[in-house]
Formats: sequence, C-alpha cells, structure tokens
Amino acid sequence: MLALDAPLMASTQDLDLTQRLRENAWIGDAVLELYVRSLILKQQGKVDAEMKTRFTCNQFLSCTGNPTAVEADIGVIYQREGLEPAFAWIRKTLEPLFLKQEAKRKRTGK
Repeated sequence: MLALDAPLMASTQDLDLTQRLRENAWIGDAVLELYVRSLILKQQGKVDAEMKTRFTCNQFLSCTGNPTAVEADIGVIYQREGLEPAFAWIRKTLEPLFLKQEAKRKRTGK
C-alpha cells in the first residue's frame, strides 16, 4: 500500500513545484516587461513594441534556458531582493545577449 501512495505524493509535489514555477514566472514576466519597456524608452525615446517582443519572447529567453525558468528566476530575485536586483540580473544576464542579437539582426537585415 505504501508503494502505491509514493507516486501519488511525488506527483502532488511535482504539481506544487510546477505551480510555484508558474507563479514566480508570472511575476518575473512582469518585471522583465517593465525593465525592457523602460530600457527601450530610455535608449530610443519612443515605444518600440516589436523590439520589446523580441526581448521578452520565449524564443529569445530560450537562449539562456527554459523560458519559464528564466522568468521564474527573475520573479524569485524580485520577491526576495527587490526590483533593482532583479533589474541588475536582467542587465547582466539577458541584455548583453539581446544587444548582440540585435546588432546581428541589423547587420543581416533580419
């Protein structure tokens, strides 16, 4: 009987972890959006929804890992340490890669 209960408990724990990951990612997504929108306005002086989408899309985030996990990392940093540490993580981890991709995109015209 105990052996039958173990997989059920494991799957319940997996569901809890998945739920926490989604919740943290939901918060992290909002923090990332705020960072990117602020960055674009500061650098370009105008709204650029296409650039914002390129920076925040799952295709870009997957360059550094599972997109949900990346957003969850941002969410955890924000919840534990605040907005500026979360922004600093984005600035250090994601922004250089994004700028590199943007430079390449401009060179190739894609």
